[in-house]
Amino acid sequence: MLVEMLRRFREEFGYNPQVVVSSPGRLDFLNTHQDYKGLPVVSIGVNLRSYCAIHRREDSVCRVVSFNLKDEGIEYIDEFNVENLALKEGRWFGNYIRAAIIALREQGYKISGFDAAILSEVPIGGGLGSSAAFTVSFLGAVNEVFELGLDRKQIAELAYHAEHDIMSIPCGRLDQYGSAFGGVIKIETRPPYRVEEIPFRRGIFVVLDSGIKHSTAEIHPRRQADIDRGLELLLGMSDLPESLRRKLGRKYYEPKWEEISEEEIRPFLERLPEKPRARILFTIREHRSTELALKIMRGEVPDLDYITSILGDEWRRDVEKALRSSDPILHLIGVIMNQQHALLRDLYDLSLPELERIRDAALSAGALGVKISGAGLGGSLIALAPSKDIAERVLKAGIEAGAKRGWVVNIDVGLRRDL
Repeated sequence: MLVEMLRRFREEFGYNPQVVVSSPGRLDFLNTHQDYKGLPVVSIGVNLRSYCAIHRREDSVCRVVSFNLKDEGIEYIDEFNVENLALKEGRWFGNYIRAAIIALREQGYKISGFDAAILSEVPIGGGLGSSAAFTVSFLGAVNEVFELGLDRKQIAELAYHAEHDIMSIPCGRLDQYGSAFGGVIKIETRPPYRVEEIPFRRGIFVVLDSGIKHSTAEIHPRRQADIDRGLELLLGMSDLPESLRRKLGRKYYEPKWEEISEEEIRPFLERLPEKPRARILFTIREHRSTELALKIMRGEVPDLDYITSILGDEWRRDVEKALRSSDPILHLIGVIMNQQHALLRDLYDLSLPELERIRDAALSAGALGVKISGAGLGGSLIALAPSKDIAERVLKAGIEAGAKRGWVVNIDVGLRRDL
């Protein structure tokens, strides 16, 4: 990909770039639908990358080309003056570049003109965070060529600010941090947004895109409203213990979710209507299983009783089988992926018959775990396989079961200078 980028940059601009930077696509791995509640999420950077090549100019003109759009035969050049910068109307690839520069200039960084090119392996709309990889790689290239001295976290925050605040895209921080840091990371979604890099490199992942379009703008608010209704009813209970009341709040992002145990809240949840009860149970159970997964990925394997106390007795047989396997850590992560999918399906109502058919086929082909990635009700599933051969079988089975496309991917590093 680097050789192709260098050749095409020379053809487009007539000279070589000074810098080439790349950043990975990402998997929404564990604790899906928890970032907007202030709970940590787990992201994985994968080896489908977005590349940005750049050469500094002496004037204030910025020229950006997208070779992906050029290959599609559609408008692929954006040109603007850095001193007179605004977003264009509608959906336009250059707005990610413009928003990133606006974000930098808001913080006092001096950016002059440049020529830049984008070439990405990250499929658009495939559930791999393509726009964040694009934005992060561009900011990484600007950081290098203008010697801004930004670290990965600063770049991730700038990319988030560009997309969320300047472009008004309703996203969390998972995409930008996942692309900037790569690998397997735990992202704290409350300030100061700490990142823990997890030393886990086992297995191969398969992304299965159902081709079913969903609207995040419709999915999230409805479930947030269900939680808010449940919290309102809980706080109205006169016999609610003060110790529990202090942990709650009236909005979905206010409770100290990580401090609430299912045992202490269960007697009161039983009085709630079905949907608010299910949404709150989901929040507590998925967070607990994510903390268990992180413990295991750090190399600490608890005993059978401890694991089933968190996942539930219905998972005991699967846990026993995983503990007896040749790679208990990898197989346990597969069990936890399946448990989190069940929570997303049964307590958050985010699956569809089409998704279940694809998932069943992937499991039958040898996947250790398969779960919804992203908002749900369409989009992609991610599967964990123990080997490349099984991953290829899982991909084939998923497509035969209805997935429109898919990719076999490995865990990969984050933002990287390639030239």
